[in-house]
Amino acid sequence: MTAPLAYIDRIAALGACSDAVEWLRAAAHPDLASAWAACQRGDWMLWLAARLSGPPWSDARRPLVLAACACAREALPAFTACYPADLRPRHALDTAAAWCRGDATQDEVLAAQRAAAYVAASAASAFAADAAAAAAGIAYAAAAANTAAAAAADAAYAAYAYTAARSVALARSADIVRQHLPCPVLP
Repeated sequence: MTAPLAYIDRIAALGACSDAVEWLRAAAHPDLASAWAACQRGDWMLWLAARLSGPPWSDARRPLVLAACACAREALPAFTACYPADLRPRHALDTAAAWCRGDATQDEVLAAQRAAAYVAASAASAFAADAAAAAAGIAYAAAAANTAAAAAADAAYAAYAYTAARSVALARSADIVRQHLPCPVLP
């Protein structure tokens, strides 16, 4: 039998950020399921799900990518407010979601991601750049980088960094993640 709260050490061993580990220890939830239900940080949840999901571009990653897309969509209004006619970030998210349904190829997702990344690099507004960058990063949630899924949650509060609204956006991302993903199982 494992010691109570041993799941926290296992999450820390996966490379969780110190803030997440500190929250887990302070909250002292008896198991991962109760911590998952109480967590108000979608970025942390996506990070853990990404660390425990299947190999890059596998069917096992599709729910993760859908959750990351849903979180990143929360940031699109910040981009659209600055660039209403530029659909590249939205197209990147739509293409990633289409891949999840089997309606787009890996090459199509990566091409849409590159276009959204170009927008992010050239956007004059920091808020718009954050939103476009988040849309561009979704392809990486499907691909190799485990930590990139957390970047999708960052999109949901990119425009709110350093403001009180940040915690509200993070909590919204956590709710979105719970809608798409069950509590992961630690190895």
